[in-house]
Amino acid sequence: MPTMTIERRPEVTGAHRIVVKVGSSSLTTAAGGIDPERLSTLVDVLAGVRARGAEVVLVSSGAIAAGLAPLGFKRRPRRLAAQQAAAAVGQGLLIHEYTRELARYDITSAQVLLTVDDVSRRSHYRNAQQTLDRLLELGVLPIANENDTVATSEIRFGDNDRLAALVAHLVHADLLVLLSDVDGLYDGPPSDPSARLIAEVRDERDLAQVTIGSVGAAGVGTGGMTTKVEAASIATGAGIPVVLTSAAQAGEALAGEQVGTLFHATGKRRPTRLLWLRHASDAKGSLVLDAGAVRAVVERRASLLAAGITEVVGEFVAGDPVDIVGPDGVVVARGLVNFDAAELPRLLGAQGVREVVHRDDLVLL
Repeated sequence: MPTMTIERRPEVTGAHRIVVKVGSSSLTTAAGGIDPERLSTLVDVLAGVRARGAEVVLVSSGAIAAGLAPLGFKRRPRRLAAQQAAAAVGQGLLIHEYTRELARYDITSAQVLLTVDDVSRRSHYRNAQQTLDRLLELGVLPIANENDTVATSEIRFGDNDRLAALVAHLVHADLLVLLSDVDGLYDGPPSDPSARLIAEVRDERDLAQVTIGSVGAAGVGTGGMTTKVEAASIATGAGIPVVLTSAAQAGEALAGEQVGTLFHATGKRRPTRLLWLRHASDAKGSLVLDAGAVRAVVERRASLLAAGITEVVGEFVAGDPVDIVGPDGVVVARGLVNFDAAELPRLLGAQGVREVVHRDDLVLL
């Protein structure tokens, strides 16, 4: 009998540096606690990718979920302090399991805990980038997670899907693979027998007829399909293709087989902090502009000067993200402000070059 040829995705087989994200529900039991078999199977797949010469960065959820059972919690707590306590217990358990399983393949792992500041503030993200690059040069497999123990509700990514997209950009990845408990993107709820798997997404037009609802293991994970599509948009908009599939199909997906959903790259690389600013930040206030200032910012891509600001709304400090609003109330951009809210009123309308938001720290929306 003739040998069947499996058509493989060149975006996957040609990738030299790959970021793989796995969710809590794919690693843990419904009651909390790490599922050793699931984690071991994932490590087998990652080791196989490394064996063919590719570099891997793993973004792994599961710290809070892993800490539930040891602390006697029956479900993910709502209070932030309890979540942080669970993360403090669970993160050590999670990294221990990864370290032990990777040792079967003589692979050294490294724990990398990140906060929003690490990808939004220039000095932080450069340090994070240099650390990850050096770990990969040394043959280490970095395992990244949000630093849930210290992150507050005001300064967190919200889910590891966004974090994975930003890490993919941070390390100049060739591919991002999002692993979940659903085998791809469907045009309706996956539980609906009539729902159809979407094999490829080339641009936003392919998503026009898609109904995206929250999916996942209730009470354990935080990310649903919405966050995964948003993460795919972040990565593809920065020139990085994305494969979305289930953890059960991780081996096939990372071998380049036609499983799950492939999101094609749509844009070019841009500074990581600007990706965060556009996709993962929460504005701390807003600056209302006159029509001339809006034209300067939007059409000429100029820095925002104090002379064009008519109103300051909210409380913020220098370095915070703020919305930039036109006279009609429409948000046209977001940027990192150079002054505290208390300082700005005395500068309003002042002539001269006082850059309130530099063009390099500004994204159009």
